[in-house]
Amino acid sequence: MAAVTSLSFSALTQCSDRKSPFSSARNLASNSEGLRFRTSLSWHYGGFQASNSSSRLVVHCMSSSSDVATVAETKLNFLKAYKRPIPSVYNTVLQELIVQQHLMRYKRTYRYDPVFALGFVTVYDQLMDGYPSDEDRDTIFKAYINALKEDPEQYRADAQKLEEWARAQTSSSLIEFPSKEGEVEGILKDIAERAGGKGSFSYSRFFAVGLFRLLELANATEPTILEKLCAALNIEKRSVDRDLDVYRNLLSKLVQAKELLKEYVAREKKKREERAGTQKANEAITTCLGEPQYTGL
Repeated sequence: MAAVTSLSFSALTQCSDRKSPFSSARNLASNSEGLRFRTSLSWHYGGFQASNSSSRLVVHCMSSSSDVATVAETKLNFLKAYKRPIPSVYNTVLQELIVQQHLMRYKRTYRYDPVFALGFVTVYDQLMDGYPSDEDRDTIFKAYINALKEDPEQYRADAQKLEEWARAQTSSSLIEFPSKEGEVEGILKDIAERAGGKGSFSYSRFFAVGLFRLLELANATEPTILEKLCAALNIEKRSVDRDLDVYRNLLSKLVQAKELLKEYVAREKKKREERAGTQKANEAITTCLGEPQYTGL
């Protein structure tokens, strides 16, 4: 799935790696000091494709050719839904993600997945952490998911459901889902069946991040737990390890970029205050010098 350069997100494709520099669609107003954040993102897909010989009815169906939107249409839907400027440190990555998630969304084998949803919500919340407005952050999330013709409320609800379940787990109980009953256990069993060859399953980086989030909330820090969880889900651990390394690198780059943004904003604010103070002083001097002078006789 993804590899990060400067500030980047990438993923696994069936073809060779591609890198494409992407400039922000909406910038931070005029950057007088040339503050720029450069991102490169390459996304490729791969994972597990099972035969459909024993396919069964699923709630979330795969995309059909009749409802496939273009990348331009998806981006336009997002821009129509959220028309306010987005600071470039956030917008650059958002624009990259929506293009790549569009390609995932309209794959023939695509099927909505709660673990995938948890992974995306985790990435989005990390990316938008520190955004100037909580209300705008939520509105952008809804605009993003709606642009992909999916349900933002379902993403949030499924992510919350998995998070609450994971908090109640231990390192051992987390990997014992195949022998247990429950809603989340059923979700994980379904994923394991499809990944193991009894349905359609496409691995993605968001899925890897979702697994990482489950482990994190369950305080399952032992390296062997991830290996056992991947085995229980019929997922290749090597791919998960690689994608989690990239995810951690992305978070590190985001922190650095946001710090630079904070410094830039603080510097610009100080300059504006200094200019305003100088202007007021000049106005006071001008007013004083312009007043008629009277002398008493």
